[in-house]
Amino acid sequence: MDLDLFELDDGQQELYEHFRLVADKGQEPVRLDKYIATHQEGTSRHRVQLAIKQDYVYVNDIIQKANYIVRPGDVIRFMMPYERRGVEILPEDIPLDIVYEDDDVIVIDKPAGMVVHPGHGNYSGTLLNALAFYLGMDKAPDPEDDRLGFLVHRIDKDTSGLLVIAKNLEAHKGLADQFYVHSIDRVYIAVVWGNIQEDDGTIDGTIGRDPNDRLRYKVLSDPEQGKRAVTHYRVLERFGFITVVECRLETGRTHQIRVHMSSIGHPLFNDERYGGAEIRQGTIYAKYRQFIANCFNTCPRQALHAKTLGFTHPRTGKRVFFESPLPADMSELIDRWRRYTATLQGE
Repeated sequence: MDLDLFELDDGQQELYEHFRLVADKGQEPVRLDKYIATHQEGTSRHRVQLAIKQDYVYVNDIIQKANYIVRPGDVIRFMMPYERRGVEILPEDIPLDIVYEDDDVIVIDKPAGMVVHPGHGNYSGTLLNALAFYLGMDKAPDPEDDRLGFLVHRIDKDTSGLLVIAKNLEAHKGLADQFYVHSIDRVYIAVVWGNIQEDDGTIDGTIGRDPNDRLRYKVLSDPEQGKRAVTHYRVLERFGFITVVECRLETGRTHQIRVHMSSIGHPLFNDERYGGAEIRQGTIYAKYRQFIANCFNTCPRQALHAKTLGFTHPRTGKRVFFESPLPADMSELIDRWRRYTATLQGE
């Protein structure tokens, strides 16, 4: 059995799981729903049947129903929303920057420092706590309450920018399918260490968990140990010791931009997890070290912003695009480097 759990990107970690099963050569004929429930740990036949009803299950790239008979060699790809359980979503009066809203979707511009979903020590102050209040809930809703909407992807706590929330199952499926086939447009602005020599380029490297640190991901030499990830980048501005780049995601893997840029020797500025929270380029003089310390204080997180989000509206079928201006901390960081570079050129 070949199990394939898709990971997602730095800025956008999907809240549904993607799997791939390959029926063994000796597989006896069996119904599709029974086969998946038997071979997929931690799920029930009922949950599998719901996924099949929502057209989330493909056999050999064709949508199939529960009574399809699985045969040797069949390639089964399916996705199931993560089950919400164990955490009450307490409504909290936290302002939300809503870029767009209709009956099907909400597009939100998330600030850096806000966690999207409660958990792992962050049980209040999250985007879902704010969303529960915004939607008029006056008590802790059941985590299964559909009025909370359906998260299709996440943006990391310390990444700012755009994300979309589906307000009903139909919209969720429409958006989830687009993430599944990588047809969502996602453009990020990043500040990275070093002077990237090329004006543009593509990083194509398999990403998987770092075997030495479960909180990190890395580019792996063995494609069987991770997932193919593709990032296209374009230089926007150079300041000698750092570079401002635009990154366009072709795929979506956990920490993709952060891992890819680090893999080519250009970690994100002030990205502690991937080596960007220390001086990587520049001089040894105290004045420069103080300048970098001031820059870290100006932008006290990885310098990454989800600037553009584009998708096909799940109801109208029209392509829509949303833009988020660079937040104040990253704008000030870049301005500091402009002034510093101008000073050096004037010496």
